[in-house]
Amino acid sequence: MINEHELSRYLIRCLDKYFHDLDKQDPRFLHKMVIDSIEKPLIEYILEKTKFNQTEAAKVLGMNRNTLRKKIQLFNISINQ
Repeated sequence: MINEHELSRYLIRCLDKYFHDLDKQDPRFLHKMVIDSIEKPLIEYILEKTKFNQTEAAKVLGMNRNTLRKKIQLFNISINQ
């Protein structure tokens, strides 16, 4: 089972590659890039796992259901299966 430590190590490997690929260019907006890259697929995955039950998905994600609904709209996630 993957844990937080393994996820952190994977993120660091990805960041190492990102900085390597920059080839001396200055990084910009790194926090936003990482969050945007992770948040949408995470929400989509959890919605699928909870059979699109938004109340259950919000619990799994540790957020308010209204917050989840706003993010579904923001990311234009289809909830019609």
